[in-house]
Amino acid sequence: MGSAMDERFHRRQRWAARAALAAAALAALLPLVSGGLRGLLLLVAGLAGLALTAAALWWVLSRRGAVRIASAALAVVAPAGLITAFAAANLLWVVVLSLLLWCGAVWSGRYALRSTGLRSVRVKEYRTPPPLRPFLLLNPRSGGGKVEKFNLREKAESLGAQVVLLDPEQHQDVTALAKAAVADGADLLGVAGGDGTQALVAAVAAEHGLPFLVIAAGTRNHFAMDLGLDRDDPSTCLDALTDGVELRVDLGFADDRPFVNNASFGVYGAVVQSPGYREDKVGAALERLPDLLTRQSGPRLTATADGIIVSDPQAILVSNNAYRMDDPFGFGRRERLNSGRLGVLAVRVDSAVEAAELLLSPRPEGLTALTAQRVVVDADEPQLEVGLDGEALTMPAPVHCRVARRALRVRVPRNRPGVPEAPPRLDWRRLRKLAAAVGRTAVPTRSRHT
Repeated sequence: MGSAMDERFHRRQRWAARAALAAAALAALLPLVSGGLRGLLLLVAGLAGLALTAAALWWVLSRRGAVRIASAALAVVAPAGLITAFAAANLLWVVVLSLLLWCGAVWSGRYALRSTGLRSVRVKEYRTPPPLRPFLLLNPRSGGGKVEKFNLREKAESLGAQVVLLDPEQHQDVTALAKAAVADGADLLGVAGGDGTQALVAAVAAEHGLPFLVIAAGTRNHFAMDLGLDRDDPSTCLDALTDGVELRVDLGFADDRPFVNNASFGVYGAVVQSPGYREDKVGAALERLPDLLTRQSGPRLTATADGIIVSDPQAILVSNNAYRMDDPFGFGRRERLNSGRLGVLAVRVDSAVEAAELLLSPRPEGLTALTAQRVVVDADEPQLEVGLDGEALTMPAPVHCRVARRALRVRVPRNRPGVPEAPPRLDWRRLRKLAAAVGRTAVPTRSRHT
């Protein structure tokens, strides 16, 4: 019985790989077969149009005045012109069908590769007793008022938590409040707020070996997303107080400042310092980006990541564990939070041609992506503007970034949405082996453990 089921499984795997290869070949050949030389010329024009659109977007961000307005118009006209040209040549259906075939190839290929045993690392859950004296800080302004909307204070207090509602009219030292709660006997610290506030209290919890509760009441909730929490209903996060498990995750530091998500240097770090950024993010960014991107203002950066030097990028992002880069649907997510390594993304673009390459090339020279245990960000100025979990800071250069591996005990609900499993990277060589295999799969299976 088991042998027959295995054979059926491997047969589906082989046929999925063959379907992926066939669909990819058809997607590439269809424009040439259907349109002949005209189809080939339009295909070349399509690639040129995409490059022109990318260049126009670069000019929109790096220029002002009439040039910016003209570039914005070009970024709209170029793709519209391509669609019109394909429609006039009666080849628009070919483009649509080719895209559908390519989507089918990707789906079939990932289905075949997903069953080869190369599974995502699952974070180990630890069963621990519920806290007796939980202490929670709630920011009523986070996420447009989610604390009040979801009755977080009332539900938390009904579960036995001591709740402090932050005063939106005055600055309060959340680190001092958390330390005072620990001194008063709290055995769990939690926060309903943005990633910046989460990080400050998380550092206190890690320092004292206490569990930490994340309540997804911020605007974007990146940390909560990667923990697999329900961001649509933050009140469900409180279920961890009665029916929860613990995860051991990493905590990042920029010098002595903690971060749960990332530390940003260069363009973003400077933009978040702009007056009026909180009220008008787009306007503030468009005002400062031209000078920053063309290097008329801002420091010259250098990053050293475990001995690898990245020179003169406009932007450096150091994250607590690496972001996924191989899947557009999972872009911005972290597959792991306990690898003990920082993710590093650095971008250097100095012309419209390099901007087009960044968008179109699978391996653009202007993008550096790597992981490291330690990252040092230096500059030719004594102070660095830093965006730390979205909070604007100024820090003395150089800034030393490190990761404290599994230093944070995060308590989460036992039942939660979870983190979507990352699809496997498309590897056409492996797909060819699977498609040609006779009998059992030609790809050895293996498993990974935390």
